[in-house]
Amino acid sequence: MRTYLIINAGAYGLTLVGLVLGMLFPELNETQAAALVDDGTAGLVTELVHTPPLFALVILAVNVFRLSLLTIVAPSLVAPFAGLAFFAYWAVETGITLAPVTPQAAVAMIPHSLTIIIELQAYILLLLGSFLLGRSWLVPGAGTRRQGYVRGLRRLGLLALPALALLVVGAIWEAYSLRYLVHPLSQWLL
Repeated sequence: MRTYLIINAGAYGLTLVGLVLGMLFPELNETQAAALVDDGTAGLVTELVHTPPLFALVILAVNVFRLSLLTIVAPSLVAPFAGLAFFAYWAVETGITLAPVTPQAAVAMIPHSLTIIIELQAYILLLLGSFLLGRSWLVPGAGTRRQGYVRGLRRLGLLALPALALLVVGAIWEAYSLRYLVHPLSQWLL
């Protein structure tokens, strides 16, 4: 439980650090936004936002494959705790990207805050699993390092199931809230 709480504090704290950096240095946010335009992400979001079911599937695919598997799990399978370091970088970078530097971005953060909470909880479960994998691998207790690695993989696999459920809920909420809540909130508040 202590490790889970420490990982929570780290994940939310680093994301908050990124948000603050993005607000203090708007040029960082502008650079991130330009990168999203250059790599086609912004265009894809603009096209898909009008079809929430498809948008939710794309969000889920990105969150499962790019972030969960490639950023957290795969590095941790190769080097103990590597996923935690890669995630730390991602959390700060994402905070900078999401920084509410315009009134429209601030309004969008109202419903998007729930998305951040849900998705970070999923990633935190995977980070906890990666931590348990690394600890079991390096300090196997009774048995060999190979047995510790397998024990750690089982723990990671068990934590991946609720993480996947959270990612599904987060993708659905994100797709539908961006489609149906952000514009009406902007009209009402701005």
